[in-house]
Amino acid sequence: MAGGAEQQQAHRAGVLKQKNKHHKHGKHRTKGEIERENKGRVSVKTLSKKQKKEQRKQDRRHKASQLRRNKKDTVLTEKRQLGSKDGPPHLVAVIPLHAGIDAQNALQLLRSAETGSVYEGAGGGDSFGLVLPRFKQRLVFIKPNAADLHAVLDLAKVVDTLLFVLDPTEGWDSYGDYCLSCLFAQGLPSHVLVTQGISELSVKKRTEARRALCRVTESRFPEARLFSLDSAPDSALLLRHLASQKQRRLAFRSRRPYLLAQSACFEPGPGLLGTLRVSGYVRGRALDVNRLVHIVGHGDFQMSQIDAPRDPLPMAARGTRGGDMDMQEGDDEVRMLMRADPSRQESLQTEAELDPMEGEQTWPSESELKEAEEALKQQKVARKVPKGTSDYQASWIMEREGESEGEEEGESSDEEEGDDRMEEQEDFMEEIDSQDGDVSEGEEEEDVEECETLTESGRDDHYDEKIDVQEEREMVERYRQARSDQMFPDEVDTPLDISARVRFQRYRGLKSFRTSPWDPKENLPRDYSRIFQFQNFERTRKRVFTEAEEEGQEGAMVGWYVTVHIKEVPPSVMEHFQRGRPLVLVSLLPHEQRMSVVHMLVRRHPGNTEPIKSKEELVFQCGFRRFRASPIFSQHTSGDKHKLERFLRPNTPVVMSVYAPITFPTAGVLVFKQRANGMQDLVATGSLLKVDPDRVIVKRIVLSGHPFKILRKTAVVRYMFFNREDVLWFKPVELRTKWGRRGHIKEALGTHGHMKCVFDNQLPSQDTILMHLYKRVYPHWTFDPHVPEPASWVKNEAVVNPEEIEME
Repeated sequence: MAGGAEQQQAHRAGVLKQKNKHHKHGKHRTKGEIERENKGRVSVKTLSKKQKKEQRKQDRRHKASQLRRNKKDTVLTEKRQLGSKDGPPHLVAVIPLHAGIDAQNALQLLRSAETGSVYEGAGGGDSFGLVLPRFKQRLVFIKPNAADLHAVLDLAKVVDTLLFVLDPTEGWDSYGDYCLSCLFAQGLPSHVLVTQGISELSVKKRTEARRALCRVTESRFPEARLFSLDSAPDSALLLRHLASQKQRRLAFRSRRPYLLAQSACFEPGPGLLGTLRVSGYVRGRALDVNRLVHIVGHGDFQMSQIDAPRDPLPMAARGTRGGDMDMQEGDDEVRMLMRADPSRQESLQTEAELDPMEGEQTWPSESELKEAEEALKQQKVARKVPKGTSDYQASWIMEREGESEGEEEGESSDEEEGDDRMEEQEDFMEEIDSQDGDVSEGEEEEDVEECETLTESGRDDHYDEKIDVQEEREMVERYRQARSDQMFPDEVDTPLDISARVRFQRYRGLKSFRTSPWDPKENLPRDYSRIFQFQNFERTRKRVFTEAEEEGQEGAMVGWYVTVHIKEVPPSVMEHFQRGRPLVLVSLLPHEQRMSVVHMLVRRHPGNTEPIKSKEELVFQCGFRRFRASPIFSQHTSGDKHKLERFLRPNTPVVMSVYAPITFPTAGVLVFKQRANGMQDLVATGSLLKVDPDRVIVKRIVLSGHPFKILRKTAVVRYMFFNREDVLWFKPVELRTKWGRRGHIKEALGTHGHMKCVFDNQLPSQDTILMHLYKRVYPHWTFDPHVPEPASWVKNEAVVNPEEIEME
């Protein structure tokens, strides 16, 4: 027993003995016990990851709340300054939306308001200013020519409020709806709906007429309030609403200084150009004299100086000090605020300087020159030249088409003249290929019979005399091409008289349109040497906007009435203003005068059904700019390659690409097409996407063949090519079928273009074999900043509907 006890006492637990956690019995120190033990001593606290994360989250919340507070204060400051003595007057445009409305009655009621002072002609043209001491507001009412769509759109870019005058029964007509579509696409500022004539109805019909008009306006203005303007109390209520209305902020104009000309004068210079002096209130941001200024519809110009004349619409009575910029009635002194600095002034250069010798130049050696001379002697061909012509002069004489046909086929596609010639030839061949040849003579006879029936039943016996036969044929051909492209997209027929490897020598095959690489710098056209490109467009845009906000305190401040001296201006600008059209000036941001490739994302307007083909001349309105160009269409996808669209398809977003001056988003885009009679139809609406010359737009053509003999996965295909050399040339390109099969050309059979093909599965007899070929395309340099004024929708001094003009 004693020995066993000694053995038990000799046992020791090792270091690897399992140790379990103690049971948490709930005994812990309270906060009071800890404070009593520490006796005021504070230990160093270590922040855990959780605490750091909570603190970072709290900092982000504080920063976000500060940004919201700053933006709110900025908006409140702009709202309080608008119409006050320290800000620009509240600019209101009166636009009637119905042909039966006389907007002069509404202006007369507002002019006769007893709550303020009226200043005639304060806005230039058909306008007047109104000072309301009771509301401490200054308002300027201006009425553009409603039939001039460009004048309405230009004025809507700068006004603070649009006052729409509606018909008491119909609301607006078709032309009014057309104007609203353009205004909504451009960017609609604050607006007010006003109607006249409801008070003339009986008491029983007033409520019903008002309800019916509200139902009509709900489609366009779901939350707008409808005001009546039939008496002096109605005008006072409307003025109170205008003074306290919430303003809608438009991004494309809030980041740039702009002004509407109140008055202008032109001083002719030594040549055809002169100096234009424009007076108006600075809006948006501070105006810097060293920046470029864009006159809407006329181009970009430089400023020489900015003056500060007397404010024509003072808040205080004449003879008293109404603010820093106000002067006494007899004080007509004009102070010069700033003069342009030639060293800091931006340049009007729009295109990059082209140096043809900038590329790689390799001087040939003597041996290479001798080899070239010997090759020329061997290839020398006898030609007919004028008598007395030397060998050197004969080398510059162009050969005949029959003599040089074989040499032109071997020319490099890098030469500009060869590229243009091949491009025109391809466009001509595709127009021929895309024609619908299945139209029978019976269908043409039916069209003739239908026209005769309409002529006999029509009210006009001379209906045929007003139809342009050539225009009708072109329209029918365009409709057939659009229908053929919709039924058989990108399919073209291989020509019989030209070899396919020559006809499609600029095309290539891709294993995968999505993943196959395509170098955006490969074989660029010569026009790309004239444009500018950003290394990172989005980063540049953010930097330019940030610098514009930081430099916003330099120059003529917002609300100042200034006179801007613009140099080297053609006299047509002054003639445009003298005809009663608005003159809008906007200061450009850095780089916005330079040319690049601009992409616009648009959708086709539902009111337009006419087929619009790619490379067709259209009129664009992008932000403050308006120009003409011939765009190319492409799909809006997220890949690095984008397929060309031959027509503007409905209900589908399409990207239009043109050479145009750089504009930083956001900016609304309106696309018009001009008719033969001068009128412009709205074709598409959208917004500016980006400025990127590296966007790869690929044109696809599809060559089709038909199975002649089928043996399981092998088939003999014909009608895709018509000679053996073409089959061998396109042998590496992958084949696809309309039923989803994929394959390749195995070998050529015979000399007439038959080929043996192998597919990944059994080929149905009714299937069609397709070969996809691709080529990168670029827009043509068709930019024209001078847009002709559209024909007015006016007949006998009244606005009429587009449908009525078409019927006439």
